[in-house]
Amino acid sequence: MPAVRRVSESPQQRHNTPALDDGSSMTHSPASEPDDPFAEIRPYSNLDAPEVLKRLSRDTELAETIALWRLPRLSALWPALAHQLGKIWLRLAARQLRTVEDLQNLIAPNLSRMIKKTSVFTVSGIDQLDLSSARVYLGNHRDIVMDPAYANYALHRAGASTLAIAIGDNLLSKPWVADLMRLNKSFVVKRNVSGPRALLAATKLLSQYIRDSVSADRDPIWIAHREGRAKDGRDVTEPAVIKMLTLSRERGEAPEAVLSELDIVPLVIAYEVDPCDALKAAELSAGEGYIKSEFEDVSSIARGITGDKGCVHLHFGEPLPADLSVEEVVAALDQQMAQHYRLYQTNRWAWEWLHGESIPAAIAFHEGSVTEQSFRARIESAPSEHRQWLLTMYANPVSRQLALHTAAQDTSCD
Repeated sequence: MPAVRRVSESPQQRHNTPALDDGSSMTHSPASEPDDPFAEIRPYSNLDAPEVLKRLSRDTELAETIALWRLPRLSALWPALAHQLGKIWLRLAARQLRTVEDLQNLIAPNLSRMIKKTSVFTVSGIDQLDLSSARVYLGNHRDIVMDPAYANYALHRAGASTLAIAIGDNLLSKPWVADLMRLNKSFVVKRNVSGPRALLAATKLLSQYIRDSVSADRDPIWIAHREGRAKDGRDVTEPAVIKMLTLSRERGEAPEAVLSELDIVPLVIAYEVDPCDALKAAELSAGEGYIKSEFEDVSSIARGITGDKGCVHLHFGEPLPADLSVEEVVAALDQQMAQHYRLYQTNRWAWEWLHGESIPAAIAFHEGSVTEQSFRARIESAPSEHRQWLLTMYANPVSRQLALHTAAQDTSCD
């Protein structure tokens, strides 16, 4: 299959406000260009922004969501009034927005307030990177929205470009969610594809989009190192994700060359407490028989954003060496993710309660904001059949570091 190349946009199309015929309609929308191979998956550009913002300003469900978020007490007492105020706020906000950058500037202070309200956030490793380089950041995955949001928040504070974020189409069940995410630099990973040929074509297109974004457009990318969140707390890279990145190669080009070009950097995020831990435990307990409700992912997104997280630490890892094979990239990612995952006392308590023994002193734990008593109450508030899964998801990162410690001891004895 020949490589697909993006139809280039001019600097004005990508970064400036588009010209309007009469102040109300766009002259051109790249999303409708028949020769744009990435139209269905790429983030919206500034050319798309006016039309998308117009749709969002008229979305009654989004207005209701905004009212619940900004006016929770009024929404409980007088929901109709709160909904009307949400509509007014939404339309006033939309009138002030004309570009993707305008939306991000509106989101940034709200995101900052939410992060400060729900967590104590720390970062490491970012000062060791050249943040002007476009690359693929491969992150462990615990929260649908907040994992990349914390990464973008850290980069924004450091004065660097924010990341384009991969998001599965299974999370875009509501039109306003899809519009808002794509307007906020998210690109779509198609999972609801029927048939192996269609799936292969969609995967190749995604691979080409990621490569073009990094190499041609110089845009940094965030993707998870596995499909779906690590609900059990085991950050294990899926080889299929790394193989996907290599599908953009030309005839005769080695996979190692593509992976080197993407300049992969691991991101390792750790939450002292997970706002969605009870939901994850219920799903894990049910096993393969678990059936998600229609808008369960949207509920998880809301809980992940607004729920208390205690301390949150994000580590920017070391760029992977050049010329690694798919298997070597998987191993290198897993190594850094286990090594740099910040363990809190919640992890220690969970491991010791689960295993009934103390952890070797060689494993370091950080103090957080959660007391042992409150964490125990959190576990005991869950149905009895879910508690082992709750403990397991907090304990597994400890097990990963114990395995690394044991392997290092064995090596030193050889």
